[in-house]
Amino acid sequence: MSYWRPLPQTGRIRPHEAVRIAGGWTWFTHAVRLDRGAAPVVVPVAEMPGAARDAISAPRAAVAGLSMDAPRIMAILNVTPDSFSDGGRFATAEAAVAGAMALADAGADLLDIGGESTRPGAVPVPPEEEAARVAPVIRAVAERWTGPISIDTRNAEVAARAAEAGAGLINDVSGLTHDEGMAEVAARTGLPVCLMHAQGDPQTMQEAPRYDDVLLDVYDHLAQRVAAAEAAGIARERIVVDPGIGFGKTLEHNLALLEGMSLFHGLGCPILLGASRKRFVGTLGDAPEARDRMPGSVAVALAGLAQGVQIIRVHDMGATRQAVACWRAATDGGTT
Repeated sequence: MSYWRPLPQTGRIRPHEAVRIAGGWTWFTHAVRLDRGAAPVVVPVAEMPGAARDAISAPRAAVAGLSMDAPRIMAILNVTPDSFSDGGRFATAEAAVAGAMALADAGADLLDIGGESTRPGAVPVPPEEEAARVAPVIRAVAERWTGPISIDTRNAEVAARAAEAGAGLINDVSGLTHDEGMAEVAARTGLPVCLMHAQGDPQTMQEAPRYDDVLLDVYDHLAQRVAAAEAAGIARERIVVDPGIGFGKTLEHNLALLEGMSLFHGLGCPILLGASRKRFVGTLGDAPEARDRMPGSVAVALAGLAQGVQIIRVHDMGATRQAVACWRAATDGGTT
């Protein structure tokens, strides 16, 4: 089996043979053919199989009402006492709602609200406790804000209660594998779902992650999860994929995924990149404390956008919005 990774470019001046990636702001004239056990080969777009080219180029459906032809910023709100990044700042409902509105005012396209930490070593939270944390916050934010809200959960009970409260997307770091009821909830509610790759669970995932080829292994896993979601009644048009930076990956694994991120366009789904404030950013940028990783996080987010990633999940909302606006103006005049 061959895998096809487009080599993305940006800019308004394009060769006649250029093909737009996913109907968005990047385009390509060549792709890398990847085969297990063989050296990569660069191939002109005209020599690609038609099915592979079409999967990469087809415009993506809107997600939770947001068109995917421009970069979208998902702002993180952790309603937990043990978040690795914000130390429980939003653990009360009042603080969480205020924090959500501040993120909305800073220009968030989407708010991602979670009630269970999935940092390395995190202890699972009972679903009833998790739901009690997030449902009131989602309901209060939905009453104040017209934008879409995502529920960051692995648990079907939590997803169902969040949907009733006003959530418009399910963001499942387990890719529908943690709770066998999650696929049914997504199918029944009609909500779009983000399927993330993770090797192992949060308590053990960073102990000794190993892959034969991390880029291709993660691609295969996500292809399988997309197929499983479709079999459960979730249309591909409602599926987002996330390679799961930092979830069962070493520094080298993370960098290989970031370098090859455009491969995942071949799945025919929007891509979400969640690298904000993660440990590898601190390692590369000499920032041991998560709160000091904003510059590196923004740099990684822009690298993702340069590969056509449609959704970037971030902590530093205002800084990221400013960076994205300037990056787009500098690369293509702010147009697609």
